[in-house]
Amino acid sequence: HDVYNMMNCEVLATCSALGYLEGETYHKEADCLESVKDLIRYLRHEDDARDIRQQLGAGHILQNDLLPIISQHGGDKPLFDACIRLMVNLTQPALLCFGKVPDDPALRHHFLQVTSYLQAYKEAFASEKVFGVLSETLYNLLQLDWEQRQEEDNLLVERILLLVRNVLHVPADPYEEKNVDDDASVHDKLLWAVHMSGFDDLVKFLASAQSEQQWCMHVLEVVSLLFRDQTPEALVSAGHARSTQEKSRDLTELEVLRQKEQAEKRSRTLQRGTRHSRFGGTYVVAGLKAVGNEDVVYHRGIHNFKNYSHDAGKAVRRVHKRHRRARDSEGQRRSALNVRLFLREFCVDFLENCYNHLMYLVKEGLIREQAQQHDETYFLWALSFFMAFNRGNGFRADLVSETMSIRAFHFIERNITNYYEMMLTDRKEATSWSRRMHLALKAYQELLLTVNEMDRSRDDTIRQSSNVIKSNIFYMMEYREIFLTLLRKYDETKQPQSFLRDLVESTHLFLRMLERFCKGRNNLMVQRRNRPQKKSTPETDPEVLEETWKIVSEELRLSAGVTEAVVPFDAASEVSLEDQRSQTVVRVQDALMARLGPEALGLLRAARSVWPEGDVFGPADVEPEDELELLKQILHATLPRESLDEDGPEYEEEELESVQVSETDFNFLDFIKRFAQPAIVRPYVLLLKTYSTNSPHTNHCIARMLHRLAVDLKMDALLYQLSVFSAFNRILSDPAAAAYKELGTFAKFVVSRFLVVAARNDKAFIELLFWKNVGTVHEMTEGYGKEGGGSKTKVAWTEEEEEELRSLFLEQRDSEGAGSLQLQCYGVLVVGTGIVLWTEQQEDELEMLYEEFKDSDDVLGNMLRKTTAKRSRARVVDKLLSMGLVSERRQLYKKRSGGSGEDFLADLTGEGADEDQEEEEEGSSESDEETFEERRERVSSSDGGARRRTQEPGVGRGPDVGPMLHSLKQEGEAPQLNLNQTFSFLRLSQPVPLVPLSEDNEDAMEKRSFKKLLRKLGLRGPANEQETFWRIPERLSPAQLRGAAAALTPGEELPVGASSHEQRSEAIRALLLARKRKPPPKETDGRFKPLSCGSLVNPVQSNPSHVVFSCSRRSKQEKPSVKRRRVLDDEDEDEDEDEDMGMFTYCCDLH
Repeated sequence: HDVYNMMNCEVLATCSALGYLEGETYHKEADCLESVKDLIRYLRHEDDARDIRQQLGAGHILQNDLLPIISQHGGDKPLFDACIRLMVNLTQPALLCFGKVPDDPALRHHFLQVTSYLQAYKEAFASEKVFGVLSETLYNLLQLDWEQRQEEDNLLVERILLLVRNVLHVPADPYEEKNVDDDASVHDKLLWAVHMSGFDDLVKFLASAQSEQQWCMHVLEVVSLLFRDQTPEALVSAGHARSTQEKSRDLTELEVLRQKEQAEKRSRTLQRGTRHSRFGGTYVVAGLKAVGNEDVVYHRGIHNFKNYSHDAGKAVRRVHKRHRRARDSEGQRRSALNVRLFLREFCVDFLENCYNHLMYLVKEGLIREQAQQHDETYFLWALSFFMAFNRGNGFRADLVSETMSIRAFHFIERNITNYYEMMLTDRKEATSWSRRMHLALKAYQELLLTVNEMDRSRDDTIRQSSNVIKSNIFYMMEYREIFLTLLRKYDETKQPQSFLRDLVESTHLFLRMLERFCKGRNNLMVQRRNRPQKKSTPETDPEVLEETWKIVSEELRLSAGVTEAVVPFDAASEVSLEDQRSQTVVRVQDALMARLGPEALGLLRAARSVWPEGDVFGPADVEPEDELELLKQILHATLPRESLDEDGPEYEEEELESVQVSETDFNFLDFIKRFAQPAIVRPYVLLLKTYSTNSPHTNHCIARMLHRLAVDLKMDALLYQLSVFSAFNRILSDPAAAAYKELGTFAKFVVSRFLVVAARNDKAFIELLFWKNVGTVHEMTEGYGKEGGGSKTKVAWTEEEEEELRSLFLEQRDSEGAGSLQLQCYGVLVVGTGIVLWTEQQEDELEMLYEEFKDSDDVLGNMLRKTTAKRSRARVVDKLLSMGLVSERRQLYKKRSGGSGEDFLADLTGEGADEDQEEEEEGSSESDEETFEERRERVSSSDGGARRRTQEPGVGRGPDVGPMLHSLKQEGEAPQLNLNQTFSFLRLSQPVPLVPLSEDNEDAMEKRSFKKLLRKLGLRGPANEQETFWRIPERLSPAQLRGAAAALTPGEELPVGASSHEQRSEAIRALLLARKRKPPPKETDGRFKPLSCGSLVNPVQSNPSHVVFSCSRRSKQEKPSVKRRRVLDDEDEDEDEDEDMGMFTYCCDLH
């Protein structure tokens, strides 16, 4: 009555209208059918707590009403169909009702309540009478031909199968069913009712009939649930006497238990003291410190001291839920004998008549994606279960031929990969994905075991088929490397120990088969993966370029047409127009390098039509000869390929490119070497810790793999780890150590080898705290710092070598050419090493400056002006990338509008780099870190070559400023200096400023080309707001200043080898010829008049304070002023002489 008081009034009235049970007879009411339909409608509108379902379960509606109705009133077809519909709804799994196991305590209570009602339903269905009615109804429906069968009949067949599936799926109640093995559980009673009613025969008919293919997935689900909690080995041995192997295994287990029991008895005997317990004594443990830094006082019997620990009595530290080990699923149990015999007969019939046909249908449905989500798990279970039963029950290869193929290996390998990826992405359902992954691994293991069993067959055809399958799985790298991947990615928090056990056994089986397969062959060809390599930089050797240009030019002159179908522009691309234009120039150069002249010319013309502005790719009416000249310039230009390869479409193509494979000879020992890594050894050690609960075969697999690493590869130092030695200690001190003889022998071998290493390496005991890779293993055994260990660490310098290097540096520091000396002293920071350390304050300042200027047009330039610790642009950019403030270099580029074609080509070839650098680093002090000599060396090395310049002592050679002088001459600005006398004696002790004397001088200092020239000479701009003038750095030696003077003096000395470009060389030769033909300027002309500063200064009397810089127009002869003043020219003279600049003079005011 209390239950009915809790029920909803409408639900109670509906249930009362069904009928009533009187003894064994059920009397239905007149509106019974409508009441059943009302209950179905109520279930459709229940709330999240599933209140209607709980009320019907509490009222025992299924046990007291629905089952009697279908048993006694099965002739009423509409009522029977409605009752089946309602029972299918009531018996659906609780997980399906709630979606998942609820986290909310209230909802979890409702979830457990629904599960308890389902368990009551399962017990009610364990009746031969109920299954007899279902079997009879299903049999009558299957007797109808497909022409006579109506849609309602097909629905009823499907609902009966679903009802049986739901009832079999209900989990057992562990608190109610505490049965031992061989005792009948509720599930066993249900199976027996299925068998006695003949429903199992109908299931086999549905699995084998050609006309009932649409029920294949339902049949497979029912079969998998029939064999829940069963193992193939238990079913194979059912009804047979125990074999000799089983008897010996049982004797071994009993012996282990007996030895442990005897050891415990001896231990208890030793713990009993001869005196009374109150006189146990008090002891002081010498050498073992307590909390107060005093020796520990022990108040118990001395025979218990070996179990003493500081952690005794402490609260166990709680492990976070995310870090707990994954728990294994419920263990297997042995059913009653009559149930096992029935299931055994079912397996035999199923293999002979149904397995191949049903597995083919299910596999096709999975491949065509006609099944529901996760239905492949039933396929994986059936494959592993029935193939294992076939191996144990007199192996016949023809019974499992459908799943014994390379397609099956591929299908399982693909599912394992998919499950692992989903386990990483779907973190909330990681446990479910791990279980599915375990099923797939079991199926893969069973395939390998079946292939191994085929090798032992007496039939030559079967052995030949086995060799074909092994050749394929050993050849393909996916099947070979799957165990390496699974071991390396094993996560004990998501994958249970049973998964690791099966993985270790499968790896052992695979390696044993592979080793046996390789022994009979001299060479075995297998696939290997080729990593896509980055495109190499094209050859820039001048001779090669000349040879290429000759071939391309001849081809272009002889060819009739060009490649027309070339598209240089992609409107849908995310790359900007400027970047696409730059990439097009690179593509033209690549085509020329590949000697594809017509394609390069076609691309050039197509680009000219897309980007006509600025005549970057030539004017529209360009002549053929000019086109060839433009192609020649592009071929010889040095283009910035690194940035394009890094950020451009070529990088995307490399990412999307499929994995390339090739064939190579297989070496089994090299393959084993891939297991010699801590990520793979650690799972083996984790399983070794549970040696007492492992099967003997599992312990053998562990010992064999560790033996391969320690003995075959001679890498026993991989096992020199504290957790490994702790496991060895437990094995050797185990009372039943005789049962683990193999592990004990191996443990003694590893420990003895460690003691040998520890005798000659005093750091061996410290190394026990860490896992070691191959390089560390070599260093630990052979000596630290020895070659061949694979370690990338540099050898430390000795104190004597450091002192010698430091003294050499101090001696050579003041001599000429000391700037190229690079020191790499241990613990000493020396300028020139290329290593710049950043302090925490500097990093904070850099981050603050980036946040301040990240939205400005010149982010990097503004940051360099404001930063206190002056660094080069490259150092700052690298630091910003390493700190994660920017993701790519282009974010730091100065924002600018599209320039002219000449500026664009100058930027591409690197000639405009100094202009941008000058513009962006006007306030920076980059010249403090890189002089023009260093820059010349960097440019010459990047231009290709390992070209070395020799110069006599005391003779400096300046940078290559020939092209700049040529351009300045054409603009009317040509400097001509005579600095040899001025700076031949001079060694600067501080930076010397350059002071402009006139308004023209200031105008010249504002010109972009002139500042480019000054920077090329090694001069630096104002470092901060406190400085106004450009300065000569103090590190410039007299030889370097003479080199600068020689570079600026036309006719005396010309720059040598600074550029390898042909057009630059031609320009210099043309300039030389012009100067040779032109007579030297007269004294009165004043345009290129050299000014000697030797008459203005007295080097003996004073030191340099500042340099006065003068730039005069071509007019009357003027005398430069020694004082710092501004010369105001006459306005008429300015108008007449506004065309070009005159001479540049440097004067030193000495005081």
